[in-house]
Amino acid sequence: MELLEIAVTERSGWSVVTASGQLDVATAPRLRETLQAQQHAPTRRLVLDLSGIEFLDSFGLGVLVGGLRRARSGGGALVLVGVRPRIAQVLAVTGLDAVFDIAGGVEEVVGP
Repeated sequence: MELLEIAVTERSGWSVVTASGQLDVATAPRLRETLQAQQHAPTRRLVLDLSGIEFLDSFGLGVLVGGLRRARSGGGALVLVGVRPRIAQVLAVTGLDAVFDIAGGVEEVVGP
């Protein structure tokens, strides 16, 4: 398995980006590129499924914050789903849990 695997699907007018593996200094640029490409899509609404993310460092956090900033400045949305307890703890410690929209799963955001 690669250090970071990324898949993109479209559901109910949302781009669903699913990431699994490690989101760190080595892999964060790949996710940044994917998010940027999707934020130029007509929908501009992204769900980022982090249920497969096992590790997140400050570079990964930077990509998430940058993605949120770009989404909001472009009139779009970025919602995090599937946040594991360890990742939720990182978001809470940094105060980012109050900044991001976080849902339990993709269906909560895009519907069944």
